[in-house]
Amino acid sequence: MSVSDLNGTYVIDPTHSSLSFVTRHAMVTKVRGSFDKFEGQATVNGANPAESSLEVVIDASSITTRNEDRDAHLRSADFFNVEQNPTWKFVATDFAINGDIVEVTGDLGIAGTTRSVTFPLEFQGSAKDPFGNIRVGFEGSTEILRSDFGLTWNAALETGGFLVSDKVAIELEISAIEQAA
Repeated sequence: MSVSDLNGTYVIDPTHSSLSFVTRHAMVTKVRGSFDKFEGQATVNGANPAESSLEVVIDASSITTRNEDRDAHLRSADFFNVEQNPTWKFVATDFAINGDIVEVTGDLGIAGTTRSVTFPLEFQGSAKDPFGNIRVGFEGSTEILRSDFGLTWNAALETGGFLVSDKVAIELEISAIEQAA
């Protein structure tokens, strides 16, 4: 099966999916994080991608970097201000299929600012799980500048540069379950 053969409604299975990010810390190491709570649904028409849709909602407070102090700082007004912006949303506006790659462009809203972002997602295939569900998989990544979303908090380093990189890689591993017609 190829991505152009897909047709129907698919719901993201968050227990078998990952929405994560990577950014440089102190210009010498990487910090990795993820979101534990998110949901999404796509209506797919592989033969006519323009008729497809996708919406993903992320609980911003579910961020985890495996460090409670850092997570609390990320939830604060210095970064995501989750009290004012409890959820983030991605709504697809365009789909382009090139072989097994689907380029999904859409409006990504983070911390009250929305920008257009493109995610190139590689179709990993489909399979019937032991419970009779048809699952499809996609993986991909893209880079954004956090400053494009108004996330400008930083601290200068004594050796030059800044504590937190402006560039952030977003990595997606998606397992979605086909819904009954």
